[in-house]
Amino acid sequence: MNNSTENYVVRDDVALLQLIVYIPVLVLGIPLNTIAFWVFCCKLKKWTETKVYMINLIIADTSLLVTLPFIIYFSKYNHPIDQLCFAIDNIYFTNMPMSILIITLIAIDRYIAIKFPLKAKILRSPLKSASICVFLWITLIIYSNVLPRLRNRWERYCFRKQSLDPSYLSLFYIILGYFIPLGIVIFCSVQVIRCLKKKMTTNPHETKLIQKAMYIISVNLCVFAVCFSPLHIALLLRFAVEVAQASSLAPGVTTFIRISACLANCNCCLDAFCYYFAAKEFQEFSSVFPRCISVRSKTGQSQESQPPTDHVMTRTRCSA
Repeated sequence: MNNSTENYVVRDDVALLQLIVYIPVLVLGIPLNTIAFWVFCCKLKKWTETKVYMINLIIADTSLLVTLPFIIYFSKYNHPIDQLCFAIDNIYFTNMPMSILIITLIAIDRYIAIKFPLKAKILRSPLKSASICVFLWITLIIYSNVLPRLRNRWERYCFRKQSLDPSYLSLFYIILGYFIPLGIVIFCSVQVIRCLKKKMTTNPHETKLIQKAMYIISVNLCVFAVCFSPLHIALLLRFAVEVAQASSLAPGVTTFIRISACLANCNCCLDAFCYYFAAKEFQEFSSVFPRCISVRSKTGQSQESQPPTDHVMTRTRCSA
């Protein structure tokens, strides 16, 4: 079997894997994200920082879902680089990093709210959250319009990098767009869990809620790392292969990228399950801690060390 035939076999196998993974993701993801959008827009009346982030995350996830059928087609067939290719490329490379950055913002927002509840009143507001999201959307839209034109100058087919010319802009994207956010999410999650452990009470119901919050934050961190780390490690490997001009390793790395991208794109569906869980726990969690804080304030406990009163549980979404 020659190299050309081997490439077609690998391409067919990857396309089959994408069909197996993406069809359930689409079938579940689109209706679940639609319902999640309705819940956060219509059911949760009060505008909070979390609500702003969640709505933007739902938009990013849904937009990414729309690109999946085209990615399956582009992976199987040699589609030329045209306007359709640029449109799907722009949507994909805007919304995946947007999803990662919003998850990072949620982790930072949760950290500030729980660690520094007094300063949080100054640092946090729905308007500030919305402004940050608008800035990120504009920045990523500009980036996603520039990157394909730089990346595809020497390419013939859509979503298929064939040249071994290293892209230092891609390296910048990998580090700034994922590994730095990953470090931030890890730091914020660990600090929040430590803080919640210190706030354990003798009340069994409150203790159960805090333990549940710590569990969700831990799952958030694990799912975030499991979904996105393989893809970005694969992208780093491709950069190393390009720098070393190791053409014999390129097909294997490309296959690794496509397989790990399937895992990363599952995040669009996994998020939706956790929207509902977070919204469900919000009512119970927020109803308990205002009473808890009121009692502790009367005993003279420092307000700075008290847990936040506003929708803590909602911020413990599954940031997959």
